[in-house]
Amino acid sequence: MCAVGKKKFNDHPFPYRTELELEISTLTNLGVGLGRVPLPDSQLSALNSQPTQPATGWVVMVPFTLPGEKVRVRVYRNHKNFSEADLVAVLTPSPHRIVPRCSLFGTCGGCQYQHLTYAEQLKWKRQQVQEVLKFMAGVEFSVSPVIPSPREFGYRSKITPHFSAQPRRKEIPSAKDQVSSPTSEFPIGFLKQSSRFELIDVPQCDIATPEINAKLPEVRAKTQQRLAAGEYKRDATLLLRHAQEGVVTDYDAIIHEVIAVAGRAEAGHPGSPPPATKNSSASQLSALNSQLSASPPLRLHFLARDFFQNNPFILPAFTSYVRQQAAASGAKFLVDAYCGSGLFALSAASAFEKVAGIELSASSIKFATENAAANGITNATFQAGDAAQIFAGLTFPPADTAVIIDPPRKGCDQSFLDQLFAFGPRAVVYVSCDPATQMRDLKGFLAAGYQLTAVQPFDLFPQTRHLECVITLVR
Repeated sequence: MCAVGKKKFNDHPFPYRTELELEISTLTNLGVGLGRVPLPDSQLSALNSQPTQPATGWVVMVPFTLPGEKVRVRVYRNHKNFSEADLVAVLTPSPHRIVPRCSLFGTCGGCQYQHLTYAEQLKWKRQQVQEVLKFMAGVEFSVSPVIPSPREFGYRSKITPHFSAQPRRKEIPSAKDQVSSPTSEFPIGFLKQSSRFELIDVPQCDIATPEINAKLPEVRAKTQQRLAAGEYKRDATLLLRHAQEGVVTDYDAIIHEVIAVAGRAEAGHPGSPPPATKNSSASQLSALNSQLSASPPLRLHFLARDFFQNNPFILPAFTSYVRQQAAASGAKFLVDAYCGSGLFALSAASAFEKVAGIELSASSIKFATENAAANGITNATFQAGDAAQIFAGLTFPPADTAVIIDPPRKGCDQSFLDQLFAFGPRAVVYVSCDPATQMRDLKGFLAAGYQLTAVQPFDLFPQTRHLECVITLVR
């Protein structure tokens, strides 16, 4: 049996490790700087490039660079229409460039924006939503300013460090940066930047809560001891989740979260929904915060391994906005179609006569039902749905029903969308952690007769390229 060799490097238009100087013009929605370099017509012809390529230049993607910067880069991969390169030096820095807090920034693949001021992070995230809305959905629509996280660091309430059961060889560069001395270790951390397999050791994470970082050395030490003793037979992932119980490491533990929710009235008695507004995000956030201070909190419990939003500090404003948008449609009934343990359904229940939560996971339905009872919410029920008949048995009149959806990162599958459009609710509030798949799905809503009325990003993930985006659609 012959061994399969590495894929041969494509040396067009640049040989491997070619160094270039270029100016960064923009940031992509992947958090990567984009610049262009001119190519001779002969190279463009060989690459079958578009006729406009000579005027615009060949695209080069460079992580950890900022718009307006002149940089020196080193090419490591050529694709059909662009190249990827590592940053060698910043020749002319952006005025918005700052010193990253984390010493692993640029090596760890977790953060993309620690070198950029937070105000500029919010500006670029808004622009990136605007761009995917225009180019993926073909829609020109004003995107509201991004609502910021109350914490720029120390906000993440869950991390999942990975490790390998086998020691991995790590190369430590010498002072000459040419010769390497090998060491063997068990890294416990996250994927290296631009790698799908290589882990880097992460002794602390600046975007995780201080409580998680206080617990992390103990968890790492115990794991290192077990690795050295050969107790692990395969690669694995740790869990550190900060909840009311403290920092929990057991995937199957039941944990509790307490969230302030605007507009919660007496149990089972719907309150008046706040009026729809086109004010700035700052004004909306101020209004929501004033409601939060006078409202009883929502108490939830669920398994530590279950999905739950990982920035609890922005959740009060986030859930209250979703509730507001659903209620502003004038609907009397609400369906939460990816309800999980009941976060959106229960936080919005006081604004509707009846609420139904639907979820494929039977265990999540159990927790959602218990959470409703624990909070004295009597107008919400939950049912385990069948993927082929998600809305079966629902008695709410579609013309008086709003639907909240919060699908996985991959977005909604076509079967779900077909069933949703067949049900035909009055309004849909679509929550997404990936605006690209959200805007892809938006095209289906527009074709089904829905109108886009609001686009509101929330920064649940400062220092990273990720965000949550809420779009409101009315039939």
